[in-house]
Formats: sequence, C-alpha cells, structure tokens
Amino acid sequence: MSESVKAKKKSPTAGEAPSEGGDKLQQAKSDAALPALGVKGMIRWAWTQLTSMRTALFLLLLLAIAAVPGSLFPQRPANPSVVTQYIKDNPSYGELLDALQLYDVYSSAWFSAIYLLLFISLIGCVTPRAIAHYKAMKSQPPRTPKRLSRLPEYGTLVLPADAGIPASKAIHDAAGLLRKRGYRVEVRDADGELPNLGAERGFMKEVGNLVFHTSLIGVLVSVAIGGLFGYSGQRILVEGDTFVNTLVGYDQFTPGTNFQSSWLQPYSIRLDKFEAQFDRESAGKIGQPIDFTADVTTKDSPDAPEQKEVLKVNEPVSLGGTSVYLTGNGYAPVVTVRDGSGNVAFQGPVVAKLQGDNYYSSVVIKVPDGRPEQLGFVGFFLPTAYVTEDGVSFSASPELFNPQLSLNSYYGDLGLDKGVPQNVFELDVSELQQLNGRDLEAGGITLAPGMTKDLPDGKGSITFDGVKKYVGVDIHHNPGQLYALIFGLLAVAGLVTSLYIGRRRVWVRTGTHQDGRTMVEYGLLARGEDHRLTGEAAALRELFAREWQVSTDTTNASNTVSSTTSKDQ
Repeated sequence: MSESVKAKKKSPTAGEAPSEGGDKLQQAKSDAALPALGVKGMIRWAWTQLTSMRTALFLLLLLAIAAVPGSLFPQRPANPSVVTQYIKDNPSYGELLDALQLYDVYSSAWFSAIYLLLFISLIGCVTPRAIAHYKAMKSQPPRTPKRLSRLPEYGTLVLPADAGIPASKAIHDAAGLLRKRGYRVEVRDADGELPNLGAERGFMKEVGNLVFHTSLIGVLVSVAIGGLFGYSGQRILVEGDTFVNTLVGYDQFTPGTNFQSSWLQPYSIRLDKFEAQFDRESAGKIGQPIDFTADVTTKDSPDAPEQKEVLKVNEPVSLGGTSVYLTGNGYAPVVTVRDGSGNVAFQGPVVAKLQGDNYYSSVVIKVPDGRPEQLGFVGFFLPTAYVTEDGVSFSASPELFNPQLSLNSYYGDLGLDKGVPQNVFELDVSELQQLNGRDLEAGGITLAPGMTKDLPDGKGSITFDGVKKYVGVDIHHNPGQLYALIFGLLAVAGLVTSLYIGRRRVWVRTGTHQDGRTMVEYGLLARGEDHRLTGEAAALRELFAREWQVSTDTTNASNTVSSTTSKDQ
C-alpha cells in the first residue's frame, strides 16, 4: 500500500472527528463470535417452523397435490389385477412407478409422512393459541389509552351540569349498557385518575377459529381411523342368493391397513326380489330407468330372527356396523350344460355384464367339469331381441319382452386347473377349439327360454332355462365416518363463527369540567379488519345519549360538543 493511501486513512478530513473510537468498535465487532445454534436450538427452530400456520397451510395444499396420483394410476388395494396388467402394458416405466409407490398412494411412505406432519403441525399450532386465548379470557381488558382520539372510532358527549349526573355515575351507567351488549367490562374508578372503564367482547371469534382448526385435526384422525380399521367389498347377488359377511363371501374385498378378519360380524342378507321400473311414456326417454327396488331378508347373526327390508339407490341398509349400498343390476340367464357323456356339468344363473344400451350384456360360461372335454361359451344376452333385415341383433328395450341368448362354444383346457386367477367375465380362447360360430358350418347358438341346442361332435348340449335378475352391492365399514361428519360440521360452524363475529374493545373515560358539566369520551378498536366497527360506534353513542337524555345532534351546542374520528384529529 502506498504512503499516500496510508496518509489518507490516518488523517481525518476537515470537520470530521477522529475515527479511533470507530475503529475500536469495528475491531470489537470483527472479534465477536456469534453463539452456535446447537442441537437444542436447531430442534427449537425446526419446531417453530413446523408449528406455524403458514407451514400447516402449505402441508394441507401438499396433501391435496399428493393425492392426485391416486386418481391417475390404478391402485393396488382397489384392484391388484389391474395394476399387474398396467405394469405389463407399460414395461418402460411401470416398475419405476411401482418403486415410487404410485400404485399404493394412500399407504405410501411419502403420503403418510405428509399426513403425519400436517397432523403434528396443526396440534402444535392450535395448542399454544388455545392456551393464550384462555389466559386472555381470564385477564382483564387492557388499560385505557391516554389519547382515545387516536383510535379508529372516537366520540365525545357532554352532560349538562343541571342533569345531575356526576362522572362516577356516568361511568357506571356506561358499564351497565356495555354489559347488556355482551361486553366484558372492568370499571376503574381509582383515586387520582379520571373514572374510566375498559370493555371487550368477541372472544367467540377466536374460539370459532380454534374450533375450526381443532375440527380439522378431528377430521384427519377420523379419516385415519377409517383407513386403518375399516374395510369395503363388493358382491353380486342373484335373486335367491344369500351373502354371509365372511371373507369368502365377497367377490372383491379391500381391508384397512390394520384390519383383522375376526372383526367381521357374520350377518347375512338374501335377495328375494328385484324390480326395475323404466319409462314407457315420455317421448325421447323411453327405456330410461326410473326406480330400482330390492327386497331383501337380513339376519344380524346366524341365530337372529329374519327381517324384511328394502334396499334402494341412495337408501342403504345398515347391518352389522356396515352400510350396504345398491350400486348396479342386470340379468342372469339360467342355463343347463350337459357334457358329452350326458351328465349335467353346469346348471344355474350366469351373470351377464352390461355392455350397452337397453341392457345389452355379454355372457361368459365356463364349464370345467365337462367330460371328456372342458367347455366354454361366450356371447351376449338381449332382454328384448330384435333382428334387423341384415341379420344384426340388438336389444330394443331393457325389459324382458323377448329374451334371447346368443353364444359361441369352445372346448379344450380352460386353464382353471393351473391355479392362476381369471376374470369370470372373460374367456381366453387362444388355447381352445371352436365348436359353434356364425362363420362355422354348425353356426352360432341362438336360444330363447326353454330351448336346447346340441353341440357339434357329440360334445354335449346347452339349455336356456330362464332369466333371473341380479344386483351389485357395495359394503362399507368405516368406524371414523360418523366422527368425520361431526368434526366436519363443527369445522364449518367454527369457520362461520370466526368470520361473522368481530373482536372489539371499548374504552370510556369521564371527567368533570370546571363549570360543572360531565365530559364523556369513548373510543373503539377492532382486532383485525371489522367494517362494522363504525356501526357499533354509532349504536353505542345512541345508547349513551338515550341513557343520559342528551341529544346527538351536533347543531345543539348545549348538549353535544363533538363527534369525531381519529381521521379528523
């Protein structure tokens, strides 16, 4: 460094104080070492960040975003076979999505972590606020400010000397009026001070806010209980069939994470009769469903008496702690299949899966007991068959006016003996030999009720015996459902309360003028935004004037001195 530069640093300019003290201060600052945060400090900082309202709102938004993949990708708890097929159809990224737990979103580690953090954040946020609010409710209103005129709403009243209302009486009169309006009031008439009071109301606003956030915690807990200990399942019931609430009785069963099969109550439900009502008169709506009614017989336990009940759409039957919903219906053709030896290999109703308008349905029949060859049938069922001039069949109505069963037949190994699960509504014909079909010499199989068709090559026969109806039911058990509803309603009530109740404070001070008049001044302050504070100030002024029988007209100088706000000061 050059000498000139050093001289410049050492020599203060004109009018400038020597910098020796400043240099020492800078040196002390540079030598000072900031204390280390430490493990406890880091934990305290992390807890403060986690339990802030901003973090809780962020986690709530993050939870909603994290639930999106559950609607974009098939979920293994709902349908594992669909997930397996999805991975096979998308080998490039299917296994990667599985590694990221996108097929088990709601039980994944990352979704559970967000859920748990939100739960902890809400508890850590609500608890200190509840304690602080309880202390505020027990404490007295704040002391009266020295300058009430600085408050958002401020006014004065002058009581004439001949009114005979001293300052102490005026302050007690004001306290009584405020108590009638729901204020919590403290009168301060101590010696050496002007008589004054502090009043406060609107504590229910913060109570509503706390109820809202506490209810959110309750909803989270209720949903978690339902996911851990609840279950759901589906079952198809043909008229005359009985469902018993056991694991083997379900067509599909989705248990909760901690569900135990021993919790299933062995109730039963039998479908006695199902009726579907369709529109027959309205133009453009003929064939549209109007009403579905299922007559069922239920038993709460094997030894309990039978009870007749009606199951309708959106009108579930409650049984054994579960709710049974009517979700679907259709037709089940009753067939009898005889094998090549003349023995009955299959007999009973076959559920036809709805595929199109007017209850056009697909039919799959698997006969693994056929001898010497296993048999399979695939085709469709028409409740009201109509054949066009081109020979195309379709259903003209959803009702049973002209039922018809059209099938193709196959023989060979159905693959059922390998132990690999199969879809009952699909028939894999890749390893089967076809017997009947429109393009074959034997032709297809078209049956009306009561008809029998012999299969080619002496493979057997099939008889269309009649038609029954079936219903699809969803069975749900959610132990947290009622609590989730209660907490949801409480959350709405708390939110409405916090929005419509204002937190306000009022101070009133009285004094005696040297000419004997009693001077009253008051001020109002809201906690947060409150557009109704001006109206409250006007209402209080009207009450005070009526109580002391003075006019609020500012043109009457004998009774009123001023009515101003802080903006006018």
